[in-house]
Amino acid sequence: MAHYLDFAATSALRPPEVARAVADFLGGVGCSPGRGGHSGAVAAARLAFRCRRALCRLLGLPGDPGRIAFMANATHALNTALGGLLREGDVLVVSQYDHNAVLRPAHHLARTRGVELRMLRGSPDGEIDLGEAARMLEGAKVLAVNAASNVLGTPLPVAGLAEIARAAGAVVVVDAAQSAGHFEAGASADPAADVVAFTGHKGLLGPQGIGGLWVREGVDVDPLLRGGTGGESSRREMPAAMPDRLEAGTPNAPGVAGLLAGCDFLRRRGVAALHRHEMALKARLREGLAGVGGVRVLSPAGARGVPIVTIAARRMDAATLAGRLDREFRVQTRAGLHCAPEVHRVLGTMGEGAVRFSPGWASTTEDVDAAVTAVDALLRPVAVPVN
Repeated sequence: MAHYLDFAATSALRPPEVARAVADFLGGVGCSPGRGGHSGAVAAARLAFRCRRALCRLLGLPGDPGRIAFMANATHALNTALGGLLREGDVLVVSQYDHNAVLRPAHHLARTRGVELRMLRGSPDGEIDLGEAARMLEGAKVLAVNAASNVLGTPLPVAGLAEIARAAGAVVVVDAAQSAGHFEAGASADPAADVVAFTGHKGLLGPQGIGGLWVREGVDVDPLLRGGTGGESSRREMPAAMPDRLEAGTPNAPGVAGLLAGCDFLRRRGVAALHRHEMALKARLREGLAGVGGVRVLSPAGARGVPIVTIAARRMDAATLAGRLDREFRVQTRAGLHCAPEVHRVLGTMGEGAVRFSPGWASTTEDVDAAVTAVDALLRPVAVPVN
């Protein structure tokens, strides 16, 4: 049996009801919401509304559930948000903790629209200097910040940054890819956030290919895609009303069904209870790995954040270590730069990367203990016989 410790990439172990919900939708409904007035289309539309409402409650997003537009993933959502908010010459503030889902669209907008890009410095302990942030945010149009680092596992000071950004007149875009489903309502994205991007296949326990973008009332995001929405079909422009404004094309309705099942599971089990379980495993894992000779633990200690422990090994490169953990011990992790190169620049691991262990809702003490034992076995110095 494999020890799956890569939940930060994908919740490959999902509650059984998620797969059942997808199969039941395909076998029992099968239609697309907003595409027709018959009973099948109406049933699909009702399910989509229930999912939007469940997401609002789970993530603590205020107002009309229709402010959530379904997207393929957080990357799709962040591209939509940044491309739909920034104009020629606008200023965008990002941080060294950001994922490439922010950094690459930001670079593209700097190159193609002349957007001025400013980057907040990170640190190995996962902190941000709010004084520097205040200076950086002067004259900014948008602040993009992730709620938790996908490399360190540390939470970012979203509340403090959002307050500074609001005072500067900037729109706050929160990347909740790692926090959604782990943090309690309102903590995944501070109430001061204007736009929240999330994916369904990580902490929300849904299938791949479904995520979303929440846009606060009064904030206008131009569409990334244009096409059919099922309504106002005589217009050449996309509808002004959410969610149709950002939902061109047939949505992933089976994915919506699975995402709703994941949200329902989290509500029943309790986000806080599951998070306590995950963070207890994180603490045990971090302590065990810190005791292995030749290991540098990169994730700071502490009870806050998300269940991620990232390490660098002094005697083995990250790809080799992760490969041997999988082949020899069936411990599944993620090696490399984790699509977050600037964090690795801060940590000094740009050359060789690092190995990330991320327990989840279904992980056990046996999983984390097996990981520690395996790392110790692989990195233990070989005794040289003395003649």
